[in-house]
Amino acid sequence: MNTNFFNQIAQLDITGQLHLIIAKAGQGNLVVSVLPKNDACGDNAKNIIMPYNLTGTAQELDERFFENITAPVKAASGLMCNMAAYMKQLEVAQRQSAMEKGKADKEKKEQDTKEKRFKDLLQKVDELEKNGRFREAWTKLPDPALFPEQAEVIRKRRTALSGKFSPDLFDDAETEITQEKPVENYSLEDRSVDELPEDEDEDWEDDNQSA
Repeated sequence: MNTNFFNQIAQLDITGQLHLIIAKAGQGNLVVSVLPKNDACGDNAKNIIMPYNLTGTAQELDERFFENITAPVKAASGLMCNMAAYMKQLEVAQRQSAMEKGKADKEKKEQDTKEKRFKDLLQKVDELEKNGRFREAWTKLPDPALFPEQAEVIRKRRTALSGKFSPDLFDDAETEITQEKPVENYSLEDRSVDELPEDEDEDWEDDNQSA
């Protein structure tokens, strides 16, 4: 006997397996249980899908078996395919979530380390300021570019410390200003004999005697 049973099974184009259980029932009837399965689907919800049961005579099943099972089998197979796709996406989402969490944890750790560093620097500045070492405290303040979220705090602290010491680098240096006594300009004719040096005085007398 030549039938096209398996050709029609192939035309169902389902994903996975198609389980068929055929049993005899009373009054010459047959019971056919049809259940699609998909091992690629990792969702346990697939286990609640019930088999699709058909009861009828052999002739009735020959005439209407595929007509009755095509829609529900395809629906169940499609459902499990969707479940499988959903589970794959769920796994991707979980991995992505873990990656995002790891990234967030890393960023938080870096931020905590940065905040601790800033706090330690300010504590050092406070100690120097308390001891009156204002210039050194000013130099210990960090660059605002390294702590942009604390830039305003750093600028205000710099301004406050600047007001406690002179910005002139030469304030502490002792400078002495000396002035030279101006040289008096006058000619020999304006000077008296008593003011002339001894040798000049003798030369002046010799000149008068010669005259």
